[in-house]
Amino acid sequence: ILNFQKDYDNVGMYRLEQNYRSTRNIVNAANSIIGKNKNQIEKVVWTANDDGSAIKIHRSPTDAEEGRFVANSIWEHRMQDQMSNGQFAVLYRTNSQSRSIEDALRKRDIPYRIYGGLSFYQRKEIKDVLSYLRMVINPKDEEALKRIINFPARGIGGTTIDKLVVAANHYNRSIFEVMENIDKIDLKINSGTKRKLQDFVTMIKSFQVMNETTDAFALSEHVAKKTGILLEFKKDGTPEGIGKMENIEELLNGIKDFVEGQKEIDGATGNIGEFLEDVALATDLDKDTGDDDRVALMTIHLAKGLEFPYVYIVGMEEDLFPSGMSMSTRSELEEERRLFYVALTRAEKQAYLTYTQNRYRWGKLIDAEPSRFLEEIDEQYVENLTPVDGGYRYKPLINADIFGEVDKTRLRQEKPVRGAPPIVGQPNSNQLKKLRKIKPQLAEPVGNTNAIDPNLAVGSLVNHTRFGRGKVVQLEGSGNDRKAEIMFDKGDIKKLLLRFAKLEVLG
Repeated sequence: ILNFQKDYDNVGMYRLEQNYRSTRNIVNAANSIIGKNKNQIEKVVWTANDDGSAIKIHRSPTDAEEGRFVANSIWEHRMQDQMSNGQFAVLYRTNSQSRSIEDALRKRDIPYRIYGGLSFYQRKEIKDVLSYLRMVINPKDEEALKRIINFPARGIGGTTIDKLVVAANHYNRSIFEVMENIDKIDLKINSGTKRKLQDFVTMIKSFQVMNETTDAFALSEHVAKKTGILLEFKKDGTPEGIGKMENIEELLNGIKDFVEGQKEIDGATGNIGEFLEDVALATDLDKDTGDDDRVALMTIHLAKGLEFPYVYIVGMEEDLFPSGMSMSTRSELEEERRLFYVALTRAEKQAYLTYTQNRYRWGKLIDAEPSRFLEEIDEQYVENLTPVDGGYRYKPLINADIFGEVDKTRLRQEKPVRGAPPIVGQPNSNQLKKLRKIKPQLAEPVGNTNAIDPNLAVGSLVNHTRFGRGKVVQLEGSGNDRKAEIMFDKGDIKKLLLRFAKLEVLG
C-alpha cells in the first residue's frame, strides 16, 4: 500500500478517516500511537462518538496474576453491567500466551473460544508432553503409549506396534508389560528394534524413579529435554516449530506456577500426579457445549476487521509486544506498531492494556520490561489502575535540549544503559556494592502470624486468587501451623496453610 503510488500512474487518494466503532478516547489514543511511524500515508482518524472511558493500564506481578486480573475484570463487568461473554475479547501477540488466560477463565467458570487455533491443552505438542507424563504415573495408559512410542522418531514402526498389541491381547497384559518382557516373547522382531523398545522402557522407568523425589516442574523439564521433544522442534526452525517450542515453554511455566500454588494446600506435594488431575479437569471444560456466548481469545493478527465492546490486550512487554523477532529494523518495529494500532482499535467502549513485572520463561521468573508502546500513548487518554512508582515511561538521563534529541529507546528509567552517566540526584552505580541475588519465594512469617488477617474466623467470606470465593468452615492450629478449611463456591473444599494462602477477607 505504501508503494502503490510509485507502482502505478494516475493514482487518486481518498482518505477514509471517520471511525464509527470506537470512543473518542480510543481513537485519539490510537492516533497518538501511529503518529510515531515515519513511513506512513498520513491521515487523522476522527469519530463522532462520545469521549468514553480512558484506556486502562494494569500491571501484574506475574503472568498468572495477569490472567486472574483479566478473568476477574470480565466477571465483574458481566455482573455489574449485565454484559454477555461474547462482548469481551482477549488479544495476545503469540498463541502460547493463551495458557494463563485460559486457566484463569476456567477457574472463574467463564466460557471462552479460541479463534484460529486449538485450546492450549488440545495442541499436539502439549498432548505429546502430557502423554509422557501420564506414562510416568500409569505405564498401562495405552492411548498415551501409542502416541509417544515413536515420537520423536526412534525407529519403532507401525508393524512393530501392531505385533505388540496382538501380544498384549494374547497374554492379557498391557503393551508396556509386553515391552518389559520382550526377550521372553517371540514376536519375530529384530534385535535392533528390541533394543529400541528396551531403551524406551528404561527411559520411562527412569522418569518414574525421578518422580519419587522431585516436583512436577523439575520432572516435566527433564522429560521435555530427555525425550528429545524440544530438540525436535528446535531443529525444525520454521515459525510453526518455534511456536510449538513456545507452547512447551508455556506448559512448563504453567506447571511451575501450579507447584508454587500447591504450597498453600495442606498435604499437597506439587507432584506430577496432582498436576495431571488438575489438567484432566481443565480438559473436561474444553468440550464444546454448543453455547455460542463465549469470550473470544485470539492473536492480534486474527482480530483484524473484528470489533468488541471490551478488549484486553495482554503481554504489553518488550520482546513480547513488540516481538523480540521484529525489532532489528525500523520497518519491522513500525509494523509492530501498526499491529498495536489494530489491536487497540478493535475496542468499541473500553480497552485494557496489561503487562507483568515478572514472567516465567522455562520455569524461571525473569524481569519483564513494559512495552515502549505504553509510553507512546498520549497520557491524557490513559488511566493507570496500579501505582507505577515513577512509571513505565522513559526518563532521559540528560537534558535533550543540550545535545539534541536523546535516543529514548535506550534510556529506560528502570534499566539504565551500562556506562551511561548517572541520573542526577542518584548515586553512581559503580559506587554501590553488588547485591546478592535472591530467588523469588513465597513470604513466610517467622515466629508470628502478622500476615494472617485477624478478622478471619469461621463463617468468614473470603476470596482466593486461584480458587475464587468461598466460606471458612473450620480453623485449626496456631501460629505458623494455622490452617483454614474453606468451602469454595465451585463446591471444592480445600484446607489451606494460612501463612502461605493468598486470602482476602470479604466479610
